[in-house]
Formats: sequence, C-alpha cells, structure tokens
Amino acid sequence: MEPRILILYGTTEGQTRKIAGALAATLRSADADVDVRAGHDPVNDPRPEEYDAVIVAASVHAGGYQRGVRRWVAAHATELASKPTAFVSVCLGVLEHNPKTDKDLAAIMTKFFVTTGWRPSITKVVAGALPYTKYNWLKRLVMRRIAAKVSRDTDTRRDYEYTDWNDVRAFAREFLRMFERVHGLPAAG
Repeated sequence: MEPRILILYGTTEGQTRKIAGALAATLRSADADVDVRAGHDPVNDPRPEEYDAVIVAASVHAGGYQRGVRRWVAAHATELASKPTAFVSVCLGVLEHNPKTDKDLAAIMTKFFVTTGWRPSITKVVAGALPYTKYNWLKRLVMRRIAAKVSRDTDTRRDYEYTDWNDVRAFAREFLRMFERVHGLPAAG
C-alpha cells in the first residue's frame, strides 16, 4: 500500500517550509505519495479525509504557532483524530537544553493542542534557523539579543541554520514505520 500523506506547514521566514520539504523527500523515497501544502492558503484547503496520514509542521513565534495552521487544525481536528498524525514544532529554544525553556516549549505545544482540539499520534521538536538577513531592523536586534543570551551566533550580516537534517529524515522514517504498524503493513525496505 502506497500511503497518501499530507504535510501541512506554517512558516514565517521559510525554515519550516524547508523542513516540510525534507520530510516529504524522505517519505517519497520510501514510495509514499506526499502532498506539501502551506497552512495559510484557504483557497487550497486540503481535506484530511483524502489522506491516510497527516504531518503538521509549524514554527514558534511570540509564544505560538502560525494562525493559518491553528485555524486549519481546529477546523479538521475530528478528521485528524481518525488517522496517524504528527506535529513538528520548529523552535530555536530546543538548542538551549535548559529545563525551563523545555517546559515553556511543552506548554506552548500543549496550549496549541488544547485550543485546536487535536492530539497528534507523535510529536517532534526541531531546531530552526536565525535568518538575520530576512528580519527587519527591530526583529534583527531582538533576535540578536536573544541569541547572545544563549550563546548563539550574533553576526547579523549572515543567516544561521541549526536544523539537524539527519534527525528530520529519521523522524520521517519513524512516522512511516508508525503508519505501517497502525495499518498492519510490512515495514518498507
């Protein structure tokens, strides 16, 4: 059975779109049929019931996730509950390896799940990027101060990517194995 998988993402500067693309490429290499859609596109609103499984990816900004993703998940929570799903949270805070920050990130995810009425089968937190060159001057200043506090890169003339691509690909394979277990399918080779 070739699973049909939807990856719905929300992005602010583009890193989550890249992560969604890496997830899709890994799943396609295992013969999955994958659609990747932006969560902010109400005209092209994908319907979860047309898929065997769904991955939602969004990035943390100002203590929450993109509005389009929140709205889509809330609108489709019932359909999502009936199939294997995953949520990928993209956030630089994961790099801190700080119990307080980890607790804050967990609270942000929990609030998202409570307000949308959705509980994914599995979750993953992935480090994002610091695209200083895409920020306006104020956001660049704020992000530089935050980066300095946690000993991250502060040269605002260039961008920094912290995503562990091997980990992203491993998560996609883990999701596919979960799907196969749920459907009683032999593992993909």
